[in-house]
Amino acid sequence: MTTGSLRRRALAASALVLTGALALSACGDSNDSGDSGSAASNTSVDSKLAAMVPAAIKSDGKLSIGTDASYPPNESVDPASQKIVGWDVDLFNAVAAKLGLKTQYSNAGFDTIIPGVQSGKYEAGVSSFTDTKEREGAVDFVTYYSAGTTWAVLKGNPKGVNPDDACGKSIGVQQGTVQVDDLAARSKKCTDAGKPAIKSVVRKQQTEVNNDLVAGKVDGMAADSPIVGDAVKKTGGKLEIIGQTYDTAPYGYAIGKNSGQLKEAVQGALKALIADGTYKKILTDAGVESGAITDPKINGAQS
Repeated sequence: MTTGSLRRRALAASALVLTGALALSACGDSNDSGDSGSAASNTSVDSKLAAMVPAAIKSDGKLSIGTDASYPPNESVDPASQKIVGWDVDLFNAVAAKLGLKTQYSNAGFDTIIPGVQSGKYEAGVSSFTDTKEREGAVDFVTYYSAGTTWAVLKGNPKGVNPDDACGKSIGVQQGTVQVDDLAARSKKCTDAGKPAIKSVVRKQQTEVNNDLVAGKVDGMAADSPIVGDAVKKTGGKLEIIGQTYDTAPYGYAIGKNSGQLKEAVQGALKALIADGTYKKILTDAGVESGAITDPKINGAQS
């Protein structure tokens, strides 16, 4: 496996091709979040950046956003309010506020979001997407965070899971993620060496993967570093991280190729939030500051 060859939530090339059924299959609810969170409400508008926002978006003062809200602490549904929340949401709310805009989030299947941005159904995709060269062929990205793959097991690692030799183990991963491909590559190494294959237990939502591990239905799980860290923290010591984080790569906001200067406006807003300390505060409050970046890039995928 080549370093950097695997990326968070990788989509097959066919999933990037805009087809009617796929593009329009995003599921479920939407909520307005433009006024939620102190970071957004306290963010002042930058008139120069706001002037770069396309007229079609300015007309209603709102950004329509696709997100898969099953990935805490980045994006999830608050059970009390049923609103989409998370540090990823808080940060993009602050970006939008800097541009003089509110936000409207739609909870969608992960692999429908980029086609939805392509079709114009969404004006942005905010869902912990890793910026990859493949995806840059479909949409533009503005990078805002750095994450890698991390493994977790039950406390004490009772099944003796080793990420570098997980042959014969059952490992939970979320559907459509880079970890699915990662396990496939690792399993092939096992079978090529005459060892048992890794049993990949693929679930639609990351929260289901977490629950499987806590219940002992799988031997371990693999997911993005902030997601695993949050799961360990929230399960009251039932889980622990094993091994080292690997294949670190940038998250990016997905923006349509025909969106004028929107990506430059978003990049400028991020730079302003980094400069004034808002960016650091949002990440620190969520406990994910280890993935902070200092220089947001447009289409900054690693080669």
